[in-house]
Amino acid sequence: MPLLRRTPLSLVGIAALVLVAGACSAPLQKETAADKTKPPALGACYRLTPNDTEQRSNVSEPVSCSKAHTAETFAIGTLPASTGKDYGSGAHGRWIYPTCEKAFEKFLSVDESLAMRVQLSWAWFRPSERGWDKGARWYRCDLVGGPANATSYADLPTTGKGLFRAKPPEQWLTCAQGPSVLKSKKVACSQQHDWRAVSTIKVGEPRDPYPGDRFVQVRSRDYCSDAVGAWMNYPVDYEFGYTWFHEAEWKAGNRRSVCWAKTDR
Repeated sequence: MPLLRRTPLSLVGIAALVLVAGACSAPLQKETAADKTKPPALGACYRLTPNDTEQRSNVSEPVSCSKAHTAETFAIGTLPASTGKDYGSGAHGRWIYPTCEKAFEKFLSVDESLAMRVQLSWAWFRPSERGWDKGARWYRCDLVGGPANATSYADLPTTGKGLFRAKPPEQWLTCAQGPSVLKSKKVACSQQHDWRAVSTIKVGEPRDPYPGDRFVQVRSRDYCSDAVGAWMNYPVDYEFGYTWFHEAEWKAGNRRSVCWAKTDR
């Protein structure tokens, strides 16, 4: 009878088993909406926070727009090839700013001036890096329930579409509490307030180079004095304030300053 021998596993066999075991034990990463090459749905609603909107991509699942939500997608599209292939390139944001801003104004039924005086803003998202590596180049612009510097967002109505088409709702207009505009807390005009943002003035054209802080400040002061006087029907005495912006905002596309009237109405 032949002698039966137990053949020891070769080193190659052991390595193969280790690799197989390792592969089985590592769970596959679940694909999120941000990983997909298909763009998100237009009109979808989300529960987002300011921390969410600081990120490049968003993995939140949509919720029913009839339920509590703080964001609504008002525009989707594809980033142009001209912004490049680099995932983190600033060229994407420079192209997106006027694109989402114009869509934001149309969606809410506001003009450029009123868009700067509402308690609403927008955020945009691109695919995740995983999605980008698979060829996804979509973008998503979301309306959010608070200004750009908000620390929390208010719940939005079922839809923000045409929200300002009729009489602008006080709860979404910007007022301020405080002794001066500079030292004030910005609040909705439905709350008690000392100041109201009543107008904006244009301090330059789109192709103009930045004229310098002093120029923008003086022009804002002079123009806002006239604009607020007209809004208050030219009283003998009145107080006004103005918010002007700097070179960074100019480079981002802003050419307006905000005019404030001292009023509790």
